[in-house]
Amino acid sequence: MDIAHCHLDGNADAVEFCLHESFHNVLAACTYTLQEGDQPSRTGSISLFDVDAESSRLSLTHRVQTAGIFDIKWSPVGGNVGPSLAQADANGYVRVHRLESCLNESEIPGNHLLEVCDEHVSSSMCLCIDWNPSATSLAVGLSDGSVSIISLLESQLSISRDWKAHDFELWAASFDIHQPQLVYTGSDDCKFSCWDLREDPSNLAFQNRKVHTMGICCITKRPSDPYTLLTGCYDEHLRVWDVRSISKPVHETSISLGGGVWRIKYHPSVPNLVLTACMHNGFAVVKVKGDTAEVIETYNKHGSLAYGADWQRGLGRNGRGKNNVIATCSFYDQLLRVWIPEGDIPECDPVL
Repeated sequence: MDIAHCHLDGNADAVEFCLHESFHNVLAACTYTLQEGDQPSRTGSISLFDVDAESSRLSLTHRVQTAGIFDIKWSPVGGNVGPSLAQADANGYVRVHRLESCLNESEIPGNHLLEVCDEHVSSSMCLCIDWNPSATSLAVGLSDGSVSIISLLESQLSISRDWKAHDFELWAASFDIHQPQLVYTGSDDCKFSCWDLREDPSNLAFQNRKVHTMGICCITKRPSDPYTLLTGCYDEHLRVWDVRSISKPVHETSISLGGGVWRIKYHPSVPNLVLTACMHNGFAVVKVKGDTAEVIETYNKHGSLAYGADWQRGLGRNGRGKNNVIATCSFYDQLLRVWIPEGDIPECDPVL
């Protein structure tokens, strides 16, 4: 069921609902637009929206112009910082914005972003970003195949370490939320790797070169299971891994989704349900249980590359879950949509 939609001011590539309890209505969407010509430039923006699915409302509250952005992530709940949004951009910067509410009656009401710190990571482009569970570090993947670990202390960013992890663009860098000393990476070189940060230089815990037949786009750990991990790939497959033995992960199963799997998001409260962005083939809700995976619903109302996808957290005014509200975005048509799956998805208490 469609709730609302709008067009952004550039090519849309990521959407993220805020994870923090008082701000579950806040949706961030970012853009990346290549301005071609004699002096090409990469421009972008972050737009904040107030989402109220019960009223079919999608209201723009704030927009900040930036360099072209490849990825954004909200800080985790329970970390050392309040609601904050990190961006990875084409100019090689990581920037952190604090979410603030307007309490001054003379100003326009609504939430807005205030940049609190930045770090020039590299002359290469920053392609992906992820927070560790305590919000003290960020993992950043770069277009030259490197990965950087950025420390955040007292509103200051600094590079704590970096290393050449892959041969080509590094599209996926993700902390293990259960063992945050581990970082998973994936790249256009088809290698799926895990690094142990307890050693310096970081130790290669494992590297799988055989399973993915094209570049790896995303890596997601299952929040409720310390041993299950998913990877998405340009070869159109969502893969399920058992990482119980960290030195030798087991590829349990895979499912073809008909398009490159660019984004994977676990449902906030239904442990076996994931939302996927499938590039040329829209979006899919997939049930992953044990060594089986099946598509239970697809959404194809975007007219371009499906890149951004996320679930809303929290409870509605009636006490029922917002958990089945989804935001998605597509690239060249610059389209943002908010919708609810047509199928029957069980409601559970939110798990943050």
